[in-house]
Amino acid sequence: MSDLGAREPGDASRRRPALTRALDLGSLRDLRPSTAEHRVARRRAWTWRIAGADVAIALALDLLTALPLLRDGQSDPLVWLLDQAIVLPLALRRRHPTAVFVVIAVLASVQWFNGLRLLADAALILALYTVAAHEPRARALSAALLLEAGVVLASVRFAPTGDGIVGSLVFLTGLVAAAFLLGTSLQTRSAYLASVEDRALRLEVERDQQARLVQVAERTRIAREMHDIVAHNLSVMITLAAGAAVTTPTQPEAAAQAMEQVAQTGRSALQEMRQLLGFLREDGQPLSTTPQPGLDQLDDLLAQVRSTGLQVRMSVRGRPRALPMTTQLTVYRTVQEALTNTLKHACDATGANVLMNWQQAALEIVVSDDGADRTPSPAAAPEGLGLAGMKERVTASGGTMEASPRPGGGWRVRIRLPLGEARTT
Repeated sequence: MSDLGAREPGDASRRRPALTRALDLGSLRDLRPSTAEHRVARRRAWTWRIAGADVAIALALDLLTALPLLRDGQSDPLVWLLDQAIVLPLALRRRHPTAVFVVIAVLASVQWFNGLRLLADAALILALYTVAAHEPRARALSAALLLEAGVVLASVRFAPTGDGIVGSLVFLTGLVAAAFLLGTSLQTRSAYLASVEDRALRLEVERDQQARLVQVAERTRIAREMHDIVAHNLSVMITLAAGAAVTTPTQPEAAAQAMEQVAQTGRSALQEMRQLLGFLREDGQPLSTTPQPGLDQLDDLLAQVRSTGLQVRMSVRGRPRALPMTTQLTVYRTVQEALTNTLKHACDATGANVLMNWQQAALEIVVSDDGADRTPSPAAAPEGLGLAGMKERVTASGGTMEASPRPGGGWRVRIRLPLGEARTT
């Protein structure tokens, strides 16, 4: 029983529930190569150690059972053949537990029919222990009952009459019960360790999946922020540059002011981009601590749009309340995107209106313009950008968004964000 604490890796994988097999195979393949290679190498080394231990145990038992025969000067070839044939199959006991037990039991029955008493019968106890440790419980119980039947036959034939038979039965039955119980206990322990290993593997895979989901979500957020920053500022810069080109011959001073505004807009966009991508810097480099834009920066945003010639008016209804920074960023970006779409897509637009309506349970923002038409429609923007990006951002804040043409001409974007426990300012 020297291998009570040992467990062949292949046995645990055969009994392992469908938990591991149900895991996403792509996720399993995504595990770090070094970890997978280490596990394979460790399993191979463990298999070779198990096989070597079984061979050593078989040879040691073979030597112990041969010593009495040498001492008694046994010369019968059948005795030596049965002694070796009963013990040596133990070298394969953990690779083929049931087959080894059956072979040894058949050889032991041959020994019984020939009236031979051999110490090699101890191999049956070790073979039963191996079946109980590595095979299903029903098969182990069948092997134990078969061996108990052999114990009864051997006691009746070889033990002295009277109390000798009873003592032999009690002793040998105790050995059979001990082998069976030790084997089943080891199997229970191995199954528990296999379940723990499965759980650890599942948690590792889930951790890697969660990390990838976070990365994808962060990439989506960055793409949306980059679109808002680049699209808005480029639209403002293009409008200013076009106006400067027109006014340069007749109003050089106005053209110079427009180009200065272009430079300021470019610097502002560059600063926002550096702030957005600052966390991607390598360790040791300082990160930008400038806060994300919120309601306080709306006036600067409207002033920037007004510098392109579009007259933007803003009105506020109700009592403003303090909002979380994430909600303020949503308000800022949606207003920015709506005005950017006016600059890019509205035909002959001369003005735009921004209405912030602070209601009891929600903040409603309406951005409208007086353009004639929109060609192409902003809704045709790629998924995740334009109106689709605005809708994603608003939905993430628990709000709703509508975008549609105005009955009298122009375009209107309506956003409604829940306020919850927001405080009055």
